[in-house]
Amino acid sequence: MEKQQGFPRALLKQSIAERDQYFRSYTVAHPNLKTANEDLASAIREAIPGSLILVCGPSGVGKTTLRLRTEQRITTELLAELNSDPGRLPVVGIEAISPDVGNFNWKQFYTIVLEALDEPCITHKVKLPSQDNGHERIKQRIHGTNDLRHATEQAIKYRKPVSLLIDEAQHLAKMSSGRKLQDQLDSIKSLANRTKIPIALLGTYELLPFRNLSAQLSRRSVDVHFRRYRADHAEEAKSFKNVLWSFQNHLPVHETPDLVGDWDYFYERSIGCVGILEDWLVRALVKALKDGGRSLTRKHTEKSALSISQVQKMLSEAVEGEALLDESPESRTRLRTLMGLGATFTGRGSVPDTIKNTSNETKTRKRRQPGERNPKRDPIGNGQRSTE
Repeated sequence: MEKQQGFPRALLKQSIAERDQYFRSYTVAHPNLKTANEDLASAIREAIPGSLILVCGPSGVGKTTLRLRTEQRITTELLAELNSDPGRLPVVGIEAISPDVGNFNWKQFYTIVLEALDEPCITHKVKLPSQDNGHERIKQRIHGTNDLRHATEQAIKYRKPVSLLIDEAQHLAKMSSGRKLQDQLDSIKSLANRTKIPIALLGTYELLPFRNLSAQLSRRSVDVHFRRYRADHAEEAKSFKNVLWSFQNHLPVHETPDLVGDWDYFYERSIGCVGILEDWLVRALVKALKDGGRSLTRKHTEKSALSISQVQKMLSEAVEGEALLDESPESRTRLRTLMGLGATFTGRGSVPDTIKNTSNETKTRKRRQPGERNPKRDPIGNGQRSTE
């Protein structure tokens, strides 16, 4: 493992709040985050106008960190254009709010987007005059969902962001029994169509039902899988240990703890999700600082860890989601069978020598050299054939 420089030692003389804030703001640029960042960047760059990008991963994997890094990267890339066009915004990032009860609140959603677009006087907007009353024009203040939606579309067109990033996008699927998931999808899909920008939905695996609601969406959507680290993959286990190594060297306590030496315990209670691990260490650090900040002990981490039942629930959802996103040979076989291509295929996708199907079954026969006899059972015993 690489030697870590760690936190500034002068921090040890600072207040508990300052030491706590330092660690909360520290992030690790780990391999899975880098991969997801590159995949999302490519998806936005190569996206068809009006398409959707679905970024899925388990709860606590670090999707909010991914969104913030994406916003920072796009802003950096567009600095020259932003200087020449001060009214432009490079990217818009928001968080979808979960409704307390009932359906997802679209009115609230459009208001949040308008605020992120720095749209002025949101609550004082009026419709353009549509009719005359003598010599006086009648103005109507916008207040309904459709009005706010139109204002959002116009603001996006004028601000010209590269993309709209919606964090916690699984909340879009929150609805009462009287509303269909397809309706929710149509709303966000229509927004992408009319603004001509790709919309990235970042959420848990609960977002996956959006993928296959329609053939049109399947054609125009891209998946980005932000996965957790898996302990049964040697390289991924090594990466998780490196993350622990970085965290332990940036914990602002006098004695550096040995988190790596107990890595399997930290993996057990975080299921390989860096976001869960970081939140856990933040809680443990607060306890350690209240105890004097000399060291972070196993007692602090055990009191701050998630319960076994909580971990089991998160792991179950993660494994189920991974199975839906990871393509298996069985799923490809079913696809080829539906297409009439047959179940046999080669790794490069070339036409197989023999394809077995229900209408015309062929068999590959081995050619024999001249003089080579047919395969048959040789006689046993004294070599005499039975005449019976």
